[in-house]
Amino acid sequence: MTQAITVADPRLARRERLFQRINKAASWLNVLGLGWVTPILRIAAGDNVAEQMSEIRKVLLVPLAGILFFLALWAVLAPKVQTSLGAIPGPAAVFEQANVLLKDHFAERRKADAFYARQDERNAKLVAEGKSDRVKHRVFTGKPTYLDQIATSLLTVGLGFVIATLFAVPLGIASGLSKTINGAINPLIQIFKPVSPLAWLPIVTMVVSALYVDPSDFLPKSLVISAVTVTLCSLWPTLINTALGVASIDKDLVNVGKVLQLSTATTIRKLVLPSALPLIFTGLRLSLGVGWMVLIAAEMLAQNPGLGKFVWDEFQNGSSDSLARIMVAVLTIGVIGFFLDRVMYALQSAFTFSSNR
Repeated sequence: MTQAITVADPRLARRERLFQRINKAASWLNVLGLGWVTPILRIAAGDNVAEQMSEIRKVLLVPLAGILFFLALWAVLAPKVQTSLGAIPGPAAVFEQANVLLKDHFAERRKADAFYARQDERNAKLVAEGKSDRVKHRVFTGKPTYLDQIATSLLTVGLGFVIATLFAVPLGIASGLSKTINGAINPLIQIFKPVSPLAWLPIVTMVVSALYVDPSDFLPKSLVISAVTVTLCSLWPTLINTALGVASIDKDLVNVGKVLQLSTATTIRKLVLPSALPLIFTGLRLSLGVGWMVLIAAEMLAQNPGLGKFVWDEFQNGSSDSLARIMVAVLTIGVIGFFLDRVMYALQSAFTFSSNR
């Protein structure tokens, strides 16, 4: 009997360690939107199957059922709605156009590779003939593909978000620490927060055109206009949440800083920021979501070669495939927005882990 217990104990210990590792991984899987993996791992580790199947049904099967119901409803109702461009495309037509756009991207890449190969061959021949002065390096000027436009949109929203963060976080900290600064900033927040990007865009266009007179190839004027418009519309959630987080920290912490005669910079770094970080990240998540939503309208009007311009061009094109391509863009915008939020949530969980335990 004693021998059986001795043999079983290491197995129980290994199983317990395995469940501890699964529990640690579960928090990160939830952050990444992969919470349904946890019950599968628990079943593999020997946990109660019925209990974990109930969890799988809740976190995986029910959402999948909702998506499938939506797709079925879309497929049934779409052909019944007629527009000037034809019937609303169903899921199959949208998937087909997504595949076409992907093939177009790779076809354009093959053209670019062939162009550079011919250019390198020609330049090598000129060098061999002693005509190095005639060597030229030109950039392939093919049209931007759908994936290129996605990359441009991500660059634009990233630039606008970074600029907004650089302004909003310091202002929010100052506003949270000083009632005088808060009183001066709050009316401006209430006035400018509801302003639409469509109202900001003409002003931004004129200001950028006046100040950014020598645009670079990496940052064309249209991209800067879109990014600044994103900044003006997305900085408010971060500013408000940062001010709220700083203002709500324990006053005893501030008093400790005064007793220890800490400098303002040290007080902010050691006491204020760690306490306010959860709300700051909440503001950053909201700002990124607002920025991504605003971006499409900004790109449409600024003609920045991103997803917004793609939607506008397809609308203007008016071909039989335009509606399906616009819906591809709509789904792309939604999926990318979801992943951006997951990334920010992962960063929030990483930097505020101790406060979430």
